[in-house]
Amino acid sequence: MNMRTTLVFTALAAALALGGCASPVPVKQAPVESKAPTAVEGGTAGANANGAGQNQVAAVQAPAETNAGPGPNVPKSVYFAFNSYTVESQYTPVLNANATYLTQHPQAHVQLQGNTDARGSREYNLALGQKRADAVMKGMELLGVKPSQMEAISYGKEKPKALGNTEADYAENRRVDIVYQR
Repeated sequence: MNMRTTLVFTALAAALALGGCASPVPVKQAPVESKAPTAVEGGTAGANANGAGQNQVAAVQAPAETNAGPGPNVPKSVYFAFNSYTVESQYTPVLNANATYLTQHPQAHVQLQGNTDARGSREYNLALGQKRADAVMKGMELLGVKPSQMEAISYGKEKPKALGNTEADYAENRRVDIVYQR
């Protein structure tokens, strides 16, 4: 190889190596409004007594993921301090209410979804979210819930409740959501 070819390959290798070190660009997510499907009374499309056509829609099935469980007045989120996966005593009533429901309804299943705020790397936040979900799962096991009724997963920083960058927004995102499954 001549000097020019060596220089081109060296420059190309350096560019590729430095390109791998680039920091990810944060992407702001637009808020998404989630609406649950509703059932509509219905039958088939046809004509009414006057001969006019009428369209009716059959009932829509509810999604597999629902936050039904013990009722709307029972909180289904446990919040955490920064960089922590310790369930604080103020959330004992949340665990008790959900554990009571699960022990009384052995067919019910929950997904414990661990979340973090936006600070930290993706890998760190996935691990922290998993530790938070595992901590809630352990607490509910101690209250009598069968492990087969629960699944602990982590979303890390990928599923924020609050999209801002204030401390209040960060605190809202450091949580485990207790989501009841069908």
